[in-house]
Amino acid sequence: MRAVSTDKGPLVIGIGNPWRGDDGIGHAVVDALADTPGLATAKSHGEPAELMELWQGHDPVILVDAIVTGAAPGTLHRLDAREPLPRGARYSSHGIGLAEAVELARSLGELPQHVIVHGIEPACLEDGASLSPEISVAIVRICENIRMELTGPRPDASR
Repeated sequence: MRAVSTDKGPLVIGIGNPWRGDDGIGHAVVDALADTPGLATAKSHGEPAELMELWQGHDPVILVDAIVTGAAPGTLHRLDAREPLPRGARYSSHGIGLAEAVELARSLGELPQHVIVHGIEPACLEDGASLSPEISVAIVRICENIRMELTGPRPDASR
């Protein structure tokens, strides 16, 4: 595995499609965090090549997306990508899944050392819908969690 430069600092990437209801969770979180000092943000549709280009040189990287597990809408999920992401959950409603994109980056040596996935269980993924009320509340909570994670001690690589 080649050494990856990490001089750009922390990055939050919001993944999804804001025109499909709660699939816009990631973009809404990025909008809420956009003015956070010392934090870079980006929006993506979740394609692997796009993600790898966006996170190049950043560490840690936080990915935010709708995650469908069957839990109650608004349920928060946090996954550490140092381990393979569970394949049972659906991490998005777009193209290749987020778990597959992370594993492809890992196999190519393009995965930053610290990648955390924050997700919110969606209520509605219909075309043209807006964010569900329970999702709007969860977005506030997930933004607080991300800010605390970025200001707290860095997790060690041994886990």
